[in-house]
Amino acid sequence: CSSQYGLVFDAGSTHTSLYIYQWPADKENGTGIVSQVEACTVRGPGISSYADNPALAGASLKPCLDKAMTIVPAKLQRETPTYLGATAGMRLLREQNRTKAERVFAEVANAIRQYPVDFRGAQILTGNEEGTFGWITVNYLLETLVKFSFAEKWEHPQATEVLGALDLGGASTQITFEPGGTIEDRNTSVLLRLYGTNYSLYTHSYLCYGQTQALKMLLAALCEGSSSPQQVLHPCYPKGYQENVTAAALYDSPCVPTPSTGSSAQVFTVTGTGDPAACKTAIEKLFNFSCGVHRTCGFNGIYQPPVRGQFFAFSGLYYDLHFLNLTSGQSLMSVNDTIWVFCTKDWEQVQKDFPDVDKAYLRNYCAVSSYVLTLLLQGYKFNDKTWPNIHFIQKVSNTDVGWTLGYMLNLTNMIPLE
Repeated sequence: CSSQYGLVFDAGSTHTSLYIYQWPADKENGTGIVSQVEACTVRGPGISSYADNPALAGASLKPCLDKAMTIVPAKLQRETPTYLGATAGMRLLREQNRTKAERVFAEVANAIRQYPVDFRGAQILTGNEEGTFGWITVNYLLETLVKFSFAEKWEHPQATEVLGALDLGGASTQITFEPGGTIEDRNTSVLLRLYGTNYSLYTHSYLCYGQTQALKMLLAALCEGSSSPQQVLHPCYPKGYQENVTAAALYDSPCVPTPSTGSSAQVFTVTGTGDPAACKTAIEKLFNFSCGVHRTCGFNGIYQPPVRGQFFAFSGLYYDLHFLNLTSGQSLMSVNDTIWVFCTKDWEQVQKDFPDVDKAYLRNYCAVSSYVLTLLLQGYKFNDKTWPNIHFIQKVSNTDVGWTLGYMLNLTNMIPLE
């Protein structure tokens, strides 16, 4: 039985991945039929980092494209739909400098066009699209959308509840679920019709609240709140950790407004204090959790109905907690305790405990795991009772969970309306 293939580049803020999908040619409209054959990680940073050298953004994709050409049989390459979708890193670059963003796009499109594939374009996804396609991926892979009956008809599975999706990238975070009631803010509502069933979804993407940008906002807030201009104490970094950070490196993003005083040559000496309570407080200050009267919200005044049903939490939410072995259904109390204990370890001990982990990541794990908890509990308003409804996952049957599969299914019309 012959196969078909599809390629999707996920151009994220910190890195790019190429996903190679495969499905039986005669079963296009099946559910759960598409599988991931390969994920190739592009070396180097995200494409938005090449703003000042766009040709390199294109060149960076070549090794993964070469690899794809060894996987997709030559006779099928010309009919292999190929897409590039960029997310919050490029949203931010476009906000900063539209021309540079367009040049980066021209270069990556040009690089892909050198290959014998059916290239169908590069685009920046909106936050709502990113959230919605992640939701479609989760529910497609778990087959909550349809089941096949012996009458050869697609049926909506009886009493199956669809799953919510929680996503944390480098520069944004998304929440998408079916609230069950009316969605009071049009900007956060998406109507989908899949396999003959209508879904009314709530979705929102918070720009700048991805983990890389959140850590930047945190460091900037600590620098600005510091009593001595050059010395900054960081409660989320391990005690005994120290590094120098230039103002230029810190204030290089629209998420971190440059203060009116001080030059870009200024250097901050950042010293870890390993203080989990102070860390939690500092992270909470990045958010505005109050909702105003008469409405439920997420954070920063964004409308959000109360979370409902089971959720799959993937990408950064999975990786950050998996590092501390917290992704297999631990109670909230146990998660809190584990993070607390880890955050009190000094730098020497942390390096001894994790000799193989890149130090640039290692120093961040207390901060990012505390951030994940704050985001889920105070931001998205999960609580002791709903915490067990969050399932942290990376893959479902060898396919990475993220927006790329839903995006491809949508653009290739592989999910029928009816």
